[in-house]
Amino acid sequence: EAPDPGAIVMHLDPGLAFGTGTHQTTALCLEWLATHTVAQRDVIDYGCGSGILGLAALLLGAARVRAVDIDPQALTATHDNAGRNGIDPARLVVGEPALLAGAEAADLLLANILAGPLIELAPRLAALVAPGGHAILSGVLATQAEAVRAAWLPWFTHVGTAQRDEWCRIDLLRSERPAPC
Repeated sequence: EAPDPGAIVMHLDPGLAFGTGTHQTTALCLEWLATHTVAQRDVIDYGCGSGILGLAALLLGAARVRAVDIDPQALTATHDNAGRNGIDPARLVVGEPALLAGAEAADLLLANILAGPLIELAPRLAALVAPGGHAILSGVLATQAEAVRAAWLPWFTHVGTAQRDEWCRIDLLRSERPAPC
C-alpha cells in the first residue's frame, strides 16, 4: 500500500541500537512531534538510540538536532540513518553527552530514556532547555510518572501526560522564572 502523499516517510535501520518506532515510548514521542510545530526549532535528542526522534524532528523542519547517547552503536546507527534519509549533515550533530557541555539551550528536549536517569539528570537536562522551551520525557512507566514529574517541576510546568499501555510521556514547558536555590 502506498503511503499517504502528505506523509513524511523515514527509512530506518536501528542496527544494534534501540528505537524502531514500534515501542510505546517511541510512538508517544513521535505522536508529540506530529502534533506540535518543530519547524526552525533547535532540538536535543537525549538517548537518541537509532536517531528516530531527532531525525523525525529534522524531517518535520527542525533547524538543528543534537543527538546524544552513551552507546557507540546508537551514534553509528544515528549517523547511518541520517544518511539513509538524506539529512543535511550541517543540521545534525551526533555525539556523547559531553557534546552538550557548555552548549546553548535548545527549544526542545526529547528524552526517551528510563525514569531513573530522567530523575538523576533532571538538573543537568533542565539547564539545556531555553525558557519557554519544551521537555518531552518518555521511557517512563505510569507508576513512575509522579516521581519523574516532581524531579522536573523546579524548572518546568507540567503541560500533560499521554499514556499507552503501562508507559507514558510527560510533556513539560520550561518556566520563565529561574529555579529556586
